[in-house]
Amino acid sequence: MVISPKNKTVFNFRGDLIKEFIKKGYEVVVTGPNNDFEEDIKALGAKLIVVPFVKDNIGIKGDLQYKKMLEDVMRKEKPQIIFSYTIKPVIYGSLAAKTCGIKRVYPMITGLGRLYTSNSTKTKILRTITKYLYKAAFKGCEKVIFQNFDDMELFVKKRYLPKNKCLKIDGSGVNMTRFECTPLPEQPVFLMISRIIREKGIFEYLNAARKVKECHPEVRFMLLGGFDSSMGAIREEEIKSYIEDGIIEFPGEVKDVFPILKNASVFVLPTYYREGIPRTILEAMACGKAVLTTDWVGTKEAVENGRNGFLVPVKDTEALADKMLYMIENYDETRKMGKESFEICKNKFDVEIINKKMLEFMNL
Repeated sequence: MVISPKNKTVFNFRGDLIKEFIKKGYEVVVTGPNNDFEEDIKALGAKLIVVPFVKDNIGIKGDLQYKKMLEDVMRKEKPQIIFSYTIKPVIYGSLAAKTCGIKRVYPMITGLGRLYTSNSTKTKILRTITKYLYKAAFKGCEKVIFQNFDDMELFVKKRYLPKNKCLKIDGSGVNMTRFECTPLPEQPVFLMISRIIREKGIFEYLNAARKVKECHPEVRFMLLGGFDSSMGAIREEEIKSYIEDGIIEFPGEVKDVFPILKNASVFVLPTYYREGIPRTILEAMACGKAVLTTDWVGTKEAVENGRNGFLVPVKDTEALADKMLYMIENYDETRKMGKESFEICKNKFDVEIINKKMLEFMNL
């Protein structure tokens, strides 16, 4: 059973893994919050069961109801293995599995998000609560899979779980047939793909783009992504002026990013969100694009500074703009970085490599 927070992530991020489960002879049941993209999930060969929950809800009543519904599904479907990802599916999926007596439970920590970046009084309280929930959840798990060393070391240091229960994997992997390597366009095109929330570095990107446009008005800047309702969400009117002034092109959220990604030169993600290893960076690398991102948890696992892109300090618009200018004015070097991105991705982040390790981790 795969416990998912969002249906789109099932076929976008876990589709190849689900196909591998099915190849091994397993039936795959997916729980998701609604019926969105049900046909895409069925096309993988999986069965979708709707188990609603509110991602950013902090009320205990709703969370306990989510756990109870997961228990009901587990008792009915009798899964042998549980695989979950993101905070609520990990915590409540693991607790539900423990209640139902399921031993082979493998949650994956795909980043720690906003809860582990903010130091407001509210988030400090929530972190304390979450610590005890994680600790209780992990007791019933066979192994816990992490996507970067920083998250793994933090959880071990804080005694969420013992180190011998941890496994490290290089992200979710990327399908290098679907995201094929393409040459860079003749003129530089910068592209950011992200949820439209502050911690992803949206305004750092927009303001750096405005600064660069003063010197190079011919350069294109694109932003893909959907607006969000969670904490940190940016309203549409807040970026409207950047669109109207011609600073960025904003197609919004698209189902398939490859047609736009293949025509980009540099992928940009100035995040200070606690990422696992951002899948968008890996997709850009598979397409042979240089990457400009922050020296931050998760991102530094994929980008070697000066080899396949650059790492800049978080929230530093000036540094971001300076590297953009360098990549425009040294475009042959940017092309070389794109080729290095492809090589790194092929040797380390190809989904076939990742999925082979995942199956080994789960003793499949």
